[in-house]
Amino acid sequence: MNEKRIATILKLMHCEAMKYNPPIFRVENKIKGDPFKILVFTMLSARTRDEVTLDIVEKLFGIAKSPREIHKLGKSKLEKIIFGIGFYRNKTKNLIELSKSIEKRGSVPDTLEELLLLPGVGRKTANIVLAKAFGKNTLGVDIHVHRISNRLGLVKTTKPVDTEDALVKIIPKKYIRSINSNFVAFGQSVCHPRNPSCHKCPLNKICPSSTIQKH
Repeated sequence: MNEKRIATILKLMHCEAMKYNPPIFRVENKIKGDPFKILVFTMLSARTRDEVTLDIVEKLFGIAKSPREIHKLGKSKLEKIIFGIGFYRNKTKNLIELSKSIEKRGSVPDTLEELLLLPGVGRKTANIVLAKAFGKNTLGVDIHVHRISNRLGLVKTTKPVDTEDALVKIIPKKYIRSINSNFVAFGQSVCHPRNPSCHKCPLNKICPSSTIQKH
């Protein structure tokens, strides 16, 4: 893909999303620079709205700040703290084991292979942690990235894993790390799953899925 084109797309997305202060931007301001908080938030946020996860993670870290303090809370207390998050019982179990593993290791892993060995950590979570916590050029593909990439015609895929493979091949390396945040922010504020706000979308003239009639 032409470098100028993707740079323009990302800039327009970011500027438009900034008008609405989407949850992903609020999350990043709260947890940036802390690999463990980034890992915990990303793992817990699956199947849960970011604003809900953020409130619960802030509550959790207000009670227990380290991996050791978290797993020492125990199953019953931890379940009560993260109640409201999707699949909270299973995530409680994973969070306890994940925290034990991080405590034993001494730090959050900074490789894909090691992150994938942690309980509850899949490829999307691992890639987001590598990008946001360690500044690596990895791409976490969630529903927003998958949906918007296809709507814009950047890719033609049916599965997120295929979207990741396709985007990595066409996006200049230096922009890979910023794809997730900007696409998620744009998806939360403009390009909604249902009834996207094409009338205010700065990309409606180049988007093949736009509902705005082009002349």
